[in-house]
Amino acid sequence: MGAMHLSGAILLLTFLVPPSWMLNPGYATSSGDPAADSPFILLFTVPLVCAGFHVMVQIPAGLLGGWLGRSRTTLVKYGSAVMVASALSLLLLWSLGWNAWGSIMPAWADAMARGSLGLAGYMWVMRARPGSVRHG
Repeated sequence: MGAMHLSGAILLLTFLVPPSWMLNPGYATSSGDPAADSPFILLFTVPLVCAGFHVMVQIPAGLLGGWLGRSRTTLVKYGSAVMVASALSLLLLWSLGWNAWGSIMPAWADAMARGSLGLAGYMWVMRARPGSVRHG
């Protein structure tokens, strides 16, 4: 449980710098437009995107990656988790309607860079220490 919370906290910290694909629509409106409050919408959308990605991609990838690499090293578990996360995030973005490869790749690369940092924290907590009862 602590590992999942750590990975979510790391993911949220990476969103302190919002991705460019989120910022561009926020600053596309003119200053006189009543809908120009878009930067304030980022205060709501960033945590929602972070929580959605954490629940739908990062937690299942961490659990499945840990299970797939259960009797192997932490690096193999991490690699398995990143591979699962890459597939799940591609499916998530594609299901949200971003089915054109030109528009999905920047968002996918950004999600994977942020998600892999969180998964590294998850695998760091879940690593088996020499002489411990927990073996993965």
